[in-house]
Order: sequence, then C-alpha cells, then structure tokens
Amino acid sequence: MPDQDRIACRTPANPAAATRIPRWKHDLLRGHILELVREAGPEGLLFSGLADKVAARLSDGERARLGSVSWHATTVKLEMEVAGELTRLPGPGLQRLVSGRR
Repeated sequence: MPDQDRIACRTPANPAAATRIPRWKHDLLRGHILELVREAGPEGLLFSGLADKVAARLSDGERARLGSVSWHATTVKLEMEVAGELTRLPGPGLQRLVSGRR
C-alpha cells in the first residue's frame, strides 16, 4: 500500500511517535467518533463504550475489513486528541470526550 494511503496516528503521551494506518480506516472511524461526540453533547462521550458504539455503526463488511474495532477506535481517538479535534473533560471519574473545537 503506498505511503500516501496511510495516516500517522499519534498519542498525547508521545506525539513524536506514530502508528500509520490506512487512510480509509482513519476516515471511517473519525467520522463515526465525531458523530458520537456531537450526539453526546456537553456531558461528553464515555470513552469506555466508544468501541462498542462505533462497531454498532459499521456494516458487516466494514467490520470484517477493519480488524480490531477497539484498537483502531482507540488509535484514531488518540490522534484526534493530539490534533485538537477531541478533548477530555477535566475532573475525576471516567474519561469523557467532547469536541476540541468549541
């Protein structure tokens, strides 16, 4: 697969390091994650249920081609945090995600 068909996914802990995944996987999951965060509203989307919620939106074919929904959803979510598209609500308790562009 040509390198331009892959996107670097970074983590907030080490943005200099990156895992490269196929662009179609990134774009597919990014779209679903943005929709889920928007639907969750100001109280935020619980990260603990992210993979299951994304999986419920995928077709059988998408799920089969994607591989691990949990791994890919987490990888894309972390890149979205580094890129400023998502932010974690501050405070104790479970991790909740909101739009980083307010």
